[in-house]
Amino acid sequence: MALIIGVVLVAGAAGFFYLDRASKQPPAPPPPLTGDAKAYVRNLKLSGVEMSAHEDYFKQKVVEITGMIQNNGGRVLEIVEINCVFYDPYGQVVLRQRVPIVSKKAGGLPPSETKPFRLPFDNLPDSWNNTMPQMVIARIDFQ
Repeated sequence: MALIIGVVLVAGAAGFFYLDRASKQPPAPPPPLTGDAKAYVRNLKLSGVEMSAHEDYFKQKVVEITGMIQNNGGRVLEIVEINCVFYDPYGQVVLRQRVPIVSKKAGGLPPSETKPFRLPFDNLPDSWNNTMPQMVIARIDFQ
């Protein structure tokens, strides 16, 4: 009986250390834009982009970026993600966050259509300069 308990403890400890080490590995970087996606970016138009801030239920500051994305090309888009890059007053990057503005779940974006997007951020560092972040298309998946 003592042997079985010992084996279970050793296996449990080994499993814990493996999972602990695996969780500390940085995630793989997202793939870069494909050639088709780079060529298609000129068909996308962001408009009405505005930024506002408010306090949530937990008294935490939430910054929201809202706007519209228009697909002026001839292909149906399943996913469009952008990198929002926030800077400090000295022009140094303080946060880079990749967020979806079009998704399969929301129905994608057919040609010649416009959809609204809303991007809430509640994790902005205090050193952020409180200006609109740089927004760069990071991913486009076609249907």
